[in-house]
Amino acid sequence: MATYKGIQGFTIQNLSADPSNPIEGQVWYNSTSNVWKVEEATTAGSWATGGNLGTGRVLLAGAGTQTAGLAFGGNIPPYTGATEEYDGSTWSPGGNLGSPRAELAGCGIQTSALAFGGKEPPGSTTNVTEEYDGSTWSPGGNLSTARNTLAGAGTQTAGLGFGGSLPGLSNATEEYDGSTWTSSNNMNTARYGLGGAGTQTAALGFGGFVPGPAVTGATEEYNGTSWATNPGSLNTAREFLAGAGTQTAALGFGGNAPPQTGATEEYDGTSWTSNPTGLNTARQQLAGAGTQPAALAFGGYVGTPTFSSATEEWTGAGAGVTKTITVS
Repeated sequence: MATYKGIQGFTIQNLSADPSNPIEGQVWYNSTSNVWKVEEATTAGSWATGGNLGTGRVLLAGAGTQTAGLAFGGNIPPYTGATEEYDGSTWSPGGNLGSPRAELAGCGIQTSALAFGGKEPPGSTTNVTEEYDGSTWSPGGNLSTARNTLAGAGTQTAGLGFGGSLPGLSNATEEYDGSTWTSSNNMNTARYGLGGAGTQTAALGFGGFVPGPAVTGATEEYNGTSWATNPGSLNTAREFLAGAGTQTAALGFGGNAPPQTGATEEYDGTSWTSNPTGLNTARQQLAGAGTQPAALAFGGYVGTPTFSSATEEWTGAGAGVTKTITVS
């Protein structure tokens, strides 16, 4: 007869405390609580509450990872240049943008980020670009096409800006090389308030506002030269959502369907799959950062007159979870 050791390669341990790094399928007896336990993998992703932003705001931009995130700009009101850095639990003030603004886009990492476009007081659309070095924002090369509510992807030295409002709908795409923006081929569907993810040569644009149906779930993939429309649309069409991840492993969350939603979907390079649970705080006009298995959501609009400072951390399916074995 097969034994647990023969199947798993180790014996069942009698421990006074749960192991610090159990592996999937591991079983042990906790002699302190007098229960049997097992390590399993989650079958669906979930959001958990993180540390609040110091300044609640909407229409901000984000960059970085779940444990090294960056939030900048937005509308409090008024428009702000406030920048905050996240360490996985707490937001701390960083250097302010030189140009306070909302409805901007961002990309990169916490110590090497890019901010571009948006609206400056009293509401003028701008082409201003700024580069962040982990403490200070410095001027970069201006966008060729000034616009707001656009999306971003890539890095500080290989960035991508696409879509947005002029204030008319835009399908413009531009590539940044660390100093200069260069126009590339347009998106197939002009829109604003869309989500973005990926890199300069493998980007993803999804959702947003378009004429007619008002909100869309349309998804397009960029290969460094041109955009191709993917037949796999978001299951929940929406605008003013946030995104994270790569072209083949992206996450889309929040937005205005309407009304504001916490819906969270995962993209595998072909199609979007809805997660059983969404954001704990449904909202639109938020920002995101990170990867498909470990994303960050922060800020946003949750309903008049509340501009949110809430932060949530996403853990994708497959994460380890310790469960108690119940026997009768």
